Amino acid sequence: MNFDLTDEQEQLRDAVRALGRRYGHRYFVTKAKAGEHTSELWDEAGRLGYLGVNIPTEYGGGGGGITELAIVCEELAAAGCPLLLLVVSPAIAATVIARHGTDGQRARFLPGLADGSLKVVFAITEPEAGSNFHRLGTVARRDGDDWLLSGRKCYISGVDEAGYVLVVARTEDAASGKLKPALFVVPTDAAGLTWSKLDMEIVSPENQFLLYLDDVRVPADALVGGSLDAGLPALFAGLNPERITVAAMGAGTGRYAVERASEYTATRAVWGGRSIGSHQGVSHPLAHAAIQVELARLMIYKAAALYDAGRDLEAGISANMAKYAAGEAAALAVDTAVQVHGGAGMTTEYGVATLLGAVRAGRIAPVSREMILNFVAQHVLGQDRSY
Repeated sequence: MNFDLTDEQEQLRDAVRALGRRYGHRYFVTKAKAGEHTSELWDEAGRLGYLGVNIPTEYGGGGGGITELAIVCEELAAAGCPLLLLVVSPAIAATVIARHGTDGQRARFLPGLADGSLKVVFAITEPEAGSNFHRLGTVARRDGDDWLLSGRKCYISGVDEAGYVLVVARTEDAASGKLKPALFVVPTDAAGLTWSKLDMEIVSPENQFLLYLDDVRVPADALVGGSLDAGLPALFAGLNPERITVAAMGAGTGRYAVERASEYTATRAVWGGRSIGSHQGVSHPLAHAAIQVELARLMIYKAAALYDAGRDLEAGISANMAKYAAGEAAALAVDTAVQVHGGAGMTTEYGVATLLGAVRAGRIAPVSREMILNFVAQHVLGQDRSY
């Protein structure tokens, strides 16, 4: 059993860490509060090859796996720059297209995803169904050689900065008459596709949207895999990478918060000239948070290793556990960091309270902690399904 990264992975971690620290949390917050995107960081990461580490080399990527992409997500977050679209575009969209797209779709989309010049976002969640694809209301129906998509999506990240959106819809199987999921790559400027911004209490440069599809017409080659049979495996192909990279982003955010808090408590002196960190009432909660973050990191890289080894069933269990652990650890770390800073913790200057909304959302999305507990109870503990 080896817990060490390879030399190449260590070099990637060091390089991404250096890039993230050149920009830092102040850059991230300034962009978010100005209603702007972190385009400079994204573009530079793309030029350096960090956005395409998990994409095959024949399409301009690094030829690595989700382990490498998790490293990128974690280290940028650990520098105070958690980029949500890393989860959406390279982790979900690129994985789905690389594993289940047609040759034409791979050639068309993967090079741009690899260098960051193209962003493809993901639309599954709906107002009524949530992310339960069995009950999705968005429907795709044939019209000649084309498809027409109609429905609504919510909490769709980054539509305003993407060229395409990967839409999960339901189609009717002509043989059985049953509805089955299918994925379509839809241009964000397609006729009939509109969106409205959701106001969120989260400091983030990425925006959330309601998406409306009103008979959006797409050609036959927009169907991922070119066949309705590709829909379900394509959908599941993106879910484990999503959970793993969200968890990595959470762990990186937790590391950032613990580091900021540790620096502050080691140098802040109030009573008798001793640092406040010398008091166990301050240091123990911080140490506890650091332990929880490190435990989450172990499960993240176990899940990534299983996924990259093609052990999808085991990876699914570990990915859900990693997402749960990282969500809890990140929320604890940021809350603890705010607390040990005292009043200063609530200021923008000290750079920890700015992450409260994001880490709280990490316990809800992309799958809630309660649904993960349901999953573990059923698939690990052998309990009857509760829903």
